[in-house]
Amino acid sequence: MTNDSPSDGSLTDDAHLGRVALRVGSLDRVVPFYRDVVGLEVERERDGSQAILWAGETPIVVLDEAPGAPERGRREAGLFHLAVRVPDRGALGDVLSRARTRASDAGATLSGASDHLVSEALYFRDPEGNGVEVYHDRPREEWPWTDDRRVSMDTLPLDLGSLADDAAGADRAPDGTDLGHVHLEVTNVPRSRDFYVDALGMRVRDEGYPGASFVAAGEYHHHVGLNSWNNRSEPAGEGRGIEWFEIVVPDAETLDAVRESLAAAGHEFDEVEPGDGDVTAAAATTDSLVLSDPDGIGVRVVHGR
Repeated sequence: MTNDSPSDGSLTDDAHLGRVALRVGSLDRVVPFYRDVVGLEVERERDGSQAILWAGETPIVVLDEAPGAPERGRREAGLFHLAVRVPDRGALGDVLSRARTRASDAGATLSGASDHLVSEALYFRDPEGNGVEVYHDRPREEWPWTDDRRVSMDTLPLDLGSLADDAAGADRAPDGTDLGHVHLEVTNVPRSRDFYVDALGMRVRDEGYPGASFVAAGEYHHHVGLNSWNNRSEPAGEGRGIEWFEIVVPDAETLDAVRESLAAAGHEFDEVEPGDGDVTAAAATTDSLVLSDPDGIGVRVVHGR
């Protein structure tokens, strides 16, 4: 655990990600992948124009249907992938089993499989091209730690045969599944890193990949990945792709510290209080700060659930 206190603006291991929202052209085209392959439950909202995808009692992905939204521009910043974290290797094996039998019917493709030393991961493209990782963490005591308590990640081949053998046989994502991290394509890695670290209070966790930085609350391996690998040069637009994601903090004191840190760094934000009714910004029982990162990607810092 980190020794940082909320009063110095640093997020601790008690902070985590909440939901991520995507703007999609068609719910009917996209939902089957998240339901039948990832294994999430579907709840329709807003007269059928929004779908919330759950695992047990945990909301993970919000899909907002915008039939007229254009595809994301080739130069625009945005999502590299969202990452759904399952609680164990058996649940990840189940995703592989479902992918082998259902991915084609769901309009998605299995695009990769990797051992990252801290985790094991499967990679997909959903039917509208959004990157989706599904992974499980290895125990923290097995992570490769550096002398300064950062982590060393790698990208190695994953033994799919062994993973398939460990499948638990479930048809749905189990309780304990959540949003582990988001990985963003940004226009300027140092600028984005400074926003998430200096203004929001995360820590740099690994910078061993050229053109990338991985940051997190506390000592997690990463909650936000940042890369410039595809030379994005324009901010995020109004096309399909990521709209916003949530950082959930444990208490009002931490939210106050983030508010002060953002203000001191000169970042503008709105505040959503309980009862404001904007369920896409935060649940009705939460307090939240609503802002955009340097590339225009929405960030909501939420306290209350």
